[in-house]
Amino acid sequence: MGKAAAIFCSSYPDIDPAFNEAARAVVRALCGRGFAVVSGGTVRGTMKVVADEAVACGGTHVGVLPRFMQQYAHPDLTELVWTDTMAERKEHIRSVARDLAVVLPGGVGTMDEFFETLTLAKLGKYGGRILVCNFKGYYDGLRMLLDSFVRGGMLDAPSRALVEFPSDAEEFEKMLDRC
Repeated sequence: MGKAAAIFCSSYPDIDPAFNEAARAVVRALCGRGFAVVSGGTVRGTMKVVADEAVACGGTHVGVLPRFMQQYAHPDLTELVWTDTMAERKEHIRSVARDLAVVLPGGVGTMDEFFETLTLAKLGKYGGRILVCNFKGYYDGLRMLLDSFVRGGMLDAPSRALVEFPSDAEEFEKMLDRC
């Protein structure tokens, strides 16, 4: 597989429709630049939107699911990988998507994926870029929290610089062009 991007996002269906439209734009940008998409691969929430858009674009989409979630597997994935645990799922997603981690609006699961990815990047165990899609200011609080960590001495500035916050799909595409 060539270039690949992890997408971490919401599994909830009742989110702002603008976030799902932005997810479609992100997937189109990735597929248009030859990235394979690697995600949770389910038929729920933004994960379904990501899978549907990858199919519509003719892109490669690898879904990674723990076996206990098999009833949620998207039927049109290019490849489906089964794991035993959520931890193995995250590890596999990152091992395949070594070039880029994209964080779309999401909740606690998405934050778990983000913080673990950032921690691994900080420790030199994940070498991809991390783009947190701050569409409609969704992640303003996260950006402020990371900056607060730096001010408080809990995170060094080079580690903070590992995370970029595109504010819309256009800015995301410009950042993606540097990958």
